[in-house]
Amino acid sequence: MSMSSMHSNPSDQILPQWFLDLLGGCCLPAEGEELNINRIKLCMHKGILRANTEITQEQRQTKEVFGFKWHKRDSYESEASLSMMNNWCNARYLPATQWLPDRPEGYTILDAGCGASYTSLEYFRPILNQIRYLGADISDAVSVAKKRMHEAKANAAFLQCDLLRLPLPTASIDVIFSEGVLHHTDSTRNAILSLAPLLKSGGLFMFYVYRRKGPIREFTDDYVREKMQNMTPQEGWKAVESISKLGQILGELDVEIDVPERIDLLDIEAGKINLQRLFYWHVLKCFYRPEYSLNEINHVNFDWYAPKNAFRQSPQEVRAWCNEASLNIEREHVEEAGITIVAKKNSLCVD
Repeated sequence: MSMSSMHSNPSDQILPQWFLDLLGGCCLPAEGEELNINRIKLCMHKGILRANTEITQEQRQTKEVFGFKWHKRDSYESEASLSMMNNWCNARYLPATQWLPDRPEGYTILDAGCGASYTSLEYFRPILNQIRYLGADISDAVSVAKKRMHEAKANAAFLQCDLLRLPLPTASIDVIFSEGVLHHTDSTRNAILSLAPLLKSGGLFMFYVYRRKGPIREFTDDYVREKMQNMTPQEGWKAVESISKLGQILGELDVEIDVPERIDLLDIEAGKINLQRLFYWHVLKCFYRPEYSLNEINHVNFDWYAPKNAFRQSPQEVRAWCNEASLNIEREHVEEAGITIVAKKNSLCVD
């Protein structure tokens, strides 16, 4: 596909032709029309194809909380928030231009778990005119993503669908990007194994997943998350505010303490650490950034505590899953918070 044909569809068209071609050359569906593509039932609603398939109770809960969160655009669209996300991605993945140099045919990118396209829009913005962007999410956040990508004049299409059952052909995608999403499915491993076959030979799988924390933090995370399961998203958002306020107060104290020796029983290292970070890493997630409003701080904490599915994994597990999926790891960035991977589909793999 040439660059001229790639951009023959304006960003406000309901479904670009390249997306219809990707789905097997289906005709542009009318509002309310149902389609069956690759054994997945889809219905056209407000310019987005949405799956009509059974999902687990955990995924229904994920669908609800993230749909709620991403509609709150005032909690993540400030200059400070967007700048932080841009810096976060470039530090962990390296700039997109390093992985995706200019080429005439451009790239088809699947944002697996796109939410409101918050991360991908910032990360891929320098090459936005070179990509065909397909955002997929289980929640109605895709409606927000569609608006935001339209505002950015991106060549984009969207699917509301379970990531483990996408109606896409094998070996059809150049890049899969999934920032902080795979651990919110019913199985991080199964998500990797389900998505990897969609990549073309030599295609890139770029993702970030949570890493396991210390014992107290792991206990607290699960304890709070379980208590929130009986709350509506609105109630959960309000309940998390007390944690956000604690993090804000601890951060504003700006106190540093010196842990005299490693505490083996709690996995706490010796040395100097800010009091807020000690709480953050070893007691409970109480996110804080001085340039963030309380609303923005609460967005980050709600994102952590609200979903039932929020698996944490080790680097060894992630490496094993990539190997199982015929993915060769090109870059690995491991830190306390999580694990960032850029992997390439094995060119010898038969899809």
